[in-house]
Amino acid sequence: MPRIPIVMPQLGESIAEATVIAHLFVAGDSVEMDKDLLEVETQKATMGVTSPCSGRVVEWLAQVNGSYAVGEILGYVECSAEEAKRLGLDGHSEHPVPTDGSLPHGFSPMDHGAEPPMRSSPSSFAGVGPTLRGLPVPAHALGASFMSPRLKARMAELGLHSADLAGIAGSGAAGRLTIEDFEKFLSQLDDQKLSQASSMRVAVADAMRRSWTRPIATVGTPVVIDSMLVHRKSSMPKPGPALYALRALAIALGENSALAGRLVGDKIVHPRSIDLGFAVEAEDGVLVPVLRNAERTPLSDLLIRYNDLVDLARRRRLPAEATGGSIATVTNFGTFGLEWATPIPLPEQTLVLGMGAGRVMPRWNAESESFQPATEAHFTLSFDHRVLDGGGAGRLLARISELLQAPHLL
Repeated sequence: MPRIPIVMPQLGESIAEATVIAHLFVAGDSVEMDKDLLEVETQKATMGVTSPCSGRVVEWLAQVNGSYAVGEILGYVECSAEEAKRLGLDGHSEHPVPTDGSLPHGFSPMDHGAEPPMRSSPSSFAGVGPTLRGLPVPAHALGASFMSPRLKARMAELGLHSADLAGIAGSGAAGRLTIEDFEKFLSQLDDQKLSQASSMRVAVADAMRRSWTRPIATVGTPVVIDSMLVHRKSSMPKPGPALYALRALAIALGENSALAGRLVGDKIVHPRSIDLGFAVEAEDGVLVPVLRNAERTPLSDLLIRYNDLVDLARRRRLPAEATGGSIATVTNFGTFGLEWATPIPLPEQTLVLGMGAGRVMPRWNAESESFQPATEAHFTLSFDHRVLDGGGAGRLLARISELLQAPHLL
């Protein structure tokens, strides 16, 4: 009977690999076509890999906690010849493990108790695991001022970045970090308590590292949110404060999309649509679902989709169409009781709007010539200073504040 391969699918536009976290069937189990056979984890979400046909699982090649590239064979389903012919599928024989010491593409030596090979380039090592971040930093370290090509090549072999080594004091001339300093540092790690970083934590670290290569600035202002709170109280269901902020930002950017443009060379690339992300805390990281065409969609129409995406993000089940491609993000750090923060925009974005916790504060009323209580929340706007200056950022914040004073128009 034909043996049909179970192949790692393309799980997203920028996803090159995924980690197997659970087998949902064992060898010998009968399965239906399009039934989830195993769960895999990418840097963005947990997803299922489905059966290519109806039949019986005969073998798993993929191991739990192993990472496999898109297109690799994870196992086999055996089906009838009639089923294979009907679906236009061809059976494939098993790929044997060579006995000469070489390993087939996608084979993880760690799954078989062997020592993992040193990789010379990212493409030469299929069993990719997350790189450890947050390495211990000696209190006396001044940081390396120069890294030789030899050291950079060694770091590339281990999948490390210069940010991982920021705490190592160089012993070479003018504080240069030598290969001996680096190897000594690695040997000292064995004496430290180490834990494996999750794939999400690695993804967040990588995104923030790339974001910080740009000059990021932050401006902020207190915004009176009493009108928003009254409108929210009278609404059913109630929109979250971050959704009000998202809708106000969408309208403001719809009026001038250049504010969210990206600088590429000497050109400002304007966004095609106002697709905005919003930060949702998930286990060991943050996910950013995306609401498309937010400038053309009223608040009431965004609400159901927003709530659904929050739930999916917390369960790490975001669909591919709800991730990536956003031009700015809204984050409500006020949920943690914080009044002020300086969030960092994602690498592909120019802006991130932050919203702090509301506080009742005295505010001067010119009509009554007296101080009146008002609920204020600090809004911050962090931005790529190459694209936007403080004046433009301040005017954008002022427009957002103005829109929030008339929430019924959102």
